[in-house]
Amino acid sequence: MKGLILSGGKGTRLRPMTYTSAKQLLPVANKPIIFYGIEALREAGIVDIGIIVGETKKEIVEAVGDGSRWGVSITYIEQDAPLGLAHAVKTARDYLKKDRFVMYLGDNLLLEGIKKWADLYSQDNAHSHILLVKVPNPSSFGVAEVKDGRVVKLVEKPKQPKSDLALVGVYFFDHHVFEAVDQLKPSARGELEITDAIQWLVDHDFKVVPHQITGWWKDTGKLEDILEANRMVLDNLTMRVEGKVSESSRVEFKVVIEQGAEIVGSVVRGPAIIGRGARVEGSYVGPFTAIGENAVIQNSEVEHSIILGGSRILDLEGRIEDSLVGKDSVITRAKKFPRVHRFMIGDSSQVEIV
Repeated sequence: MKGLILSGGKGTRLRPMTYTSAKQLLPVANKPIIFYGIEALREAGIVDIGIIVGETKKEIVEAVGDGSRWGVSITYIEQDAPLGLAHAVKTARDYLKKDRFVMYLGDNLLLEGIKKWADLYSQDNAHSHILLVKVPNPSSFGVAEVKDGRVVKLVEKPKQPKSDLALVGVYFFDHHVFEAVDQLKPSARGELEITDAIQWLVDHDFKVVPHQITGWWKDTGKLEDILEANRMVLDNLTMRVEGKVSESSRVEFKVVIEQGAEIVGSVVRGPAIIGRGARVEGSYVGPFTAIGENAVIQNSEVEHSIILGGSRILDLEGRIEDSLVGKDSVITRAKKFPRVHRFMIGDSSQVEIV
């Protein structure tokens, strides 16, 4: 079985961050989101992986490389434009050939991985398996109607959903899916929808098997989703201190302090991760916070936030919460300040609190 990771979208819901970085490279617990997908495929025994790339190909290639660090082989497949998930499948036809494959959306996270589902598909003669999860807002997703264990109807982002079962961004297919995508016409939003392709399989009596997952899953397309995914991953950390912690500091609960990091006269309360070469001085880093490599937190308080590498947060008397701060940014205090600050700022930005 091959893997197909989709990494060609523009990430418009995460602008301005995605003006300067691919959304699949935004970090969760200091690791790019796409790395979790590659690890999930490798854990499932899939070592041949194609990655669909678009405008951000260069930075995806620089970050991922040839896959050798995970023991997999990566092939990059260029998509002319982000014209839908089914279009991505069509684009990858020459790579996938007649092989069965799992399509994994590059900005998705499944805590439990996909090994269980990959094994089930490998042992079955079905043409497709799809993963579903109950959601409170089904109109934001592709939705499946299931009766007596069979998929009967799929609709992309329905205005009046008849089900609360959303399609998780993991799909298993055999080569018959190409028959489906060849029959599709663009939807109202100008895309070839994967829901329409699966519906075509259902309508033409191909076997499509649904599975409802019970562990947490996140489509990290929005700020609040990335923060929640960060919170979930950090909560599964094991305490590890490889950097330096001064005698005047306290490190509490699940905290990872990586090599070269320094904690001086500060409190770090986990779950939290402090990246390589980062420095936390005279500060408080609260639960569910990820501090990137070589970042500096000085005389400030940060909680439930993601601070990317090289950024500096200096001399704030209020607390930063619920924030995503881009690479090499600077947030510092002017003469006046609010008690709580919330940010989503792009790379190489500078903000003064007044």
